Amino acid sequence: MQKAMNISYEIGNKLYLNITNKCPCSCTFCIRNNGDGAYGSDPLWLEHQPNEEEVIANLKTRDLDSYEEIIFCGYGEPTCELDILLAAARYIRSVSKTPIRLNTNGLGDLINKRDIAHDFSGLVDTISISLNAPTAEEYNAVTRPSFKDVNCFEEMLSFAKSVQKEVPNVMLTVVDIIGEDEIKRSQAVADKAGIHLRVRPYED
Repeated sequence: MQKAMNISYEIGNKLYLNITNKCPCSCTFCIRNNGDGAYGSDPLWLEHQPNEEEVIANLKTRDLDSYEEIIFCGYGEPTCELDILLAAARYIRSVSKTPIRLNTNGLGDLINKRDIAHDFSGLVDTISISLNAPTAEEYNAVTRPSFKDVNCFEEMLSFAKSVQKEVPNVMLTVVDIIGEDEIKRSQAVADKAGIHLRVRPYED
């Protein structure tokens, strides 16, 4: 495993923020299983957990207005470091009008032991939540969350419904490798929740 302090990395005209390697899930399709970086990036395994000051210092080295979008998404679940996530989003908002997106597993309420949806109001433009599967049983098999004795599937959907009241754009996502039947059933789950479903391509 190769480590570095790549807190931010570029893919196309978008800037991605890799603020933590912590994650309560071990998804079967996670790109962390395939290597040290994503989509040709430098290593995203961090040498240490960066603090708020390190993340903002890194942001100051970037021309934030030059990007199409700034996305919290790296080799970990961003809400595991919620205070850093929010501080970084506030800094971006203070210096740039570039849209901000959060990619999340949707388990931030469980991670932080409180309702976090309102924290994103006025800070984040888009939240993309990993639905992963159409039922709780299938979700657990694919996502393999560390939380026990709790319905993580329903917790994720509850967060999605709550944050939809706080953030302009909210979507649920599945990867295309789950199969057509699972995608159709996932679409039904999203439709029932009143949330857009995005089928995203799996990248090796």
